[in-house]
Amino acid sequence: MMKRSDQLLDGKDGQKSSGVLLPYSERSQAADALNAGPADPEATMTVTVLLRRPAIKHLLESGNHLSREAFARSYGAKAEDIKRVETFADEHHLIVKEVNVAAGTVILSGKTAAFNETFGVHLQKYKHPHFTYHSHSEPIRIPETIAEVIENVFGLDNRPQAKTHFQIRRNIDGAVQSRQTSKSFTPPQVAQLYRFPEDSQASSQCIGIIELGGGYQSDELKNYFAELNRAMPAVVEVPVNGAGNQPTGDPNGPDGEVVLDIEVAGAVAPGAKIAVYFASNTDAGFLNAINKAVHDSVNKPSVISISWGSAESSWTQQAMKAMDRAFQDARVLGVTICSAAGDRGSADGVDDGLAHVDFPASSPNMLACGGTRLEGSGSVITNETVWNDGPDSSTGGGISQYFDLPDWQKASQVPPSANPGAKIGRGVPDVSGNADPETGYQILVDGQQTVIGGTSAVAPLWAGLIALMNHKQGHSVGFLNPTLYSSAARSALRDITQGNNDSSREANAYNARPGWDACTGLGSPDGTNLSGIFQ
Repeated sequence: MMKRSDQLLDGKDGQKSSGVLLPYSERSQAADALNAGPADPEATMTVTVLLRRPAIKHLLESGNHLSREAFARSYGAKAEDIKRVETFADEHHLIVKEVNVAAGTVILSGKTAAFNETFGVHLQKYKHPHFTYHSHSEPIRIPETIAEVIENVFGLDNRPQAKTHFQIRRNIDGAVQSRQTSKSFTPPQVAQLYRFPEDSQASSQCIGIIELGGGYQSDELKNYFAELNRAMPAVVEVPVNGAGNQPTGDPNGPDGEVVLDIEVAGAVAPGAKIAVYFASNTDAGFLNAINKAVHDSVNKPSVISISWGSAESSWTQQAMKAMDRAFQDARVLGVTICSAAGDRGSADGVDDGLAHVDFPASSPNMLACGGTRLEGSGSVITNETVWNDGPDSSTGGGISQYFDLPDWQKASQVPPSANPGAKIGRGVPDVSGNADPETGYQILVDGQQTVIGGTSAVAPLWAGLIALMNHKQGHSVGFLNPTLYSSAARSALRDITQGNNDSSREANAYNARPGWDACTGLGSPDGTNLSGIFQ
């Protein structure tokens, strides 16, 4: 809850500012970022405000699904609250650019100076060796007149928030490895090894894919699916707050992520529509993309794949809480969300000697997808172990420092965190699939026929399987986790018992073991058996 504050000296010009303090909203700046002075007061920017909404906890507990229309009517932001925000915006020289009633978000547009005055901050420009951004160090203050309506504010800091979780297979000299010199598979071959239902279609389904940069080329996708002898899926671009399909021409950048996601999901779930939600790589952009996909009443994705993320320690509590609210909405709507667990071992790429898990995979409302090394031929798996090629090329996994252990995981002997304090928290991942770049997926991106691995491939792989299941059942299976962790699902998951996700610090490694573990979760899928469980 917000705490009311007394009037405080502004500190910059001596004027007083007042308002309701937004807890934990001050920001520390990125390492190696230098303050380049005040942000341009005349520059136009956007900010997303999160509004209060009716509680949905009872819906989560019931497990019943609502239509998107029914959810918006009964649990979206109230019309009077939106009207108050519109009036507030006009009074502060801001423009309401977009309203998502169901999600309870309003995107405001205006000049930097107006946002500084409205929210009691002094936005500064920061230069990092790899990017430039604006941010603030003081806490955000919500004007008294609107404080009871607004729960959070995003976009006053626009630093890059998430990283891709894919890896292109390379030779020792660093060159991209050709398909001919690897033990790789096409996506349909991986699906066959995992016994996805044969001759299945997903023509009644839409798979949503979240992307925070890059793009795809339609002609290239057509060539790829023709090579696989598969029909080209219907791929639609869904812009989010001005972002869109913008291929860079570099397969090593976000294009590699975008194309990997589309080609894997489309190849393993024939007939499915693919809706790609493009947003800016900021916490506000990520949040808006999730809400756009979850509450999309036009494309209506039944499953969403997310291959972007970063260590929990790089997120604010407000951002994780706001995004988790969107993930809870998805559960109520019967939408499954699959998220990559990360590609840099138990440290998740953070060099502080501690173990870290990746968010949004660590959300307890998410199907978190870890990585394996898969070997086999045809429909026979000859070996499958934890993917671990070193600290910067191995599956993420571990124990959340932010989210508590969910009820459905309590019988799985989730260990305490390897960190000091040994927190008992949400265990990551839930499931796994082929992710080692050495045994990765044959992909065509930016003119290169290459092999890509990473847990980024596992999220769309599982999304494709769920789309097949949804089509077969004639309804969405929704939030799978409670069923997956029950004894009924044992025959539907291949337990991975060899390997670890050591990040070169032995104390931070988690080892594979019988049952659930913090490397590959419950294991990789037996698609036919899994589909049978939900009939």
